[in-house]
Amino acid sequence: MTPLRFYMARTLRNEAMLASLSVAQGALLAALDGQRVALVGNARAFADQRHGAAIDSADLVIRINRAPMPSRESHGQRTDWLALATRLRAADRTRLSPARILWMSPKRKRLDWQTAHSPGFYLHPPADYAALVQRLGAPPTTGAMTIELALRSRLARLDLYGFDFFASQSLSGRRQAAQVPHDFAAEAAWAAGLAAADPRLILN
Repeated sequence: MTPLRFYMARTLRNEAMLASLSVAQGALLAALDGQRVALVGNARAFADQRHGAAIDSADLVIRINRAPMPSRESHGQRTDWLALATRLRAADRTRLSPARILWMSPKRKRLDWQTAHSPGFYLHPPADYAALVQRLGAPPTTGAMTIELALRSRLARLDLYGFDFFASQSLSGRRQAAQVPHDFAAEAAWAAGLAAADPRLILN
C-alpha cells in the first residue's frame, strides 16, 4: 500500500483496508506456541530491581510503548516484539529494533506508515479492545491488552516484569494516575485473578 492510500484509509477510518496490512491474529498467537514469554512493563520502581538476565533468557521478550531501559541489569536488552499504542520516535525505533510491532490502540490516527508496513505487523481488532473495556470498566492499558492477547495462545509461560499498576508511576512519563484514563486498581485485581486461575501467568 502506498503512503497516500495508507493515510487516506487512516483518515477515513477504513478499518478493513488497515487490517489488510496485519498478520492474522491466529498466526500471531500460533507464533507463541510453547514459548516462555517475558512481558516487560514500564513501572518506575522496576529500575531498582535486577531481572535483566531472566528477561533476556526468555524465548520471546515483549516490551511496551517507548520501553525505557535504564540498565541491562534491571531490564535486559532484547526486544523481540513491541506492543505499541503511541507514536514511536525514530531514536526509540532504532534503539529497540523490534522484529515485530503490535499496534494495540484503537486510535488509528496515531498509527504511522512505517509501523504499519513493518515486518510481521499486527493490528489489534477494535472489538477485542471493547471487550476488555467492558471487563475492566475503563480503557485498558497497553500492558493489559497484551496480557489478555498473549494468554489466548498456547504459550508455556508468561512472566510479567515491571508491572505495579502505576503504584510507582511510569518510567516513560511524569503523569499521575488521575491524569490517565485507566483504572489501575481494576487492572491489578484482574491480573491477580488471571494469575490465580492460570498457572502460566507469573507476576514477578
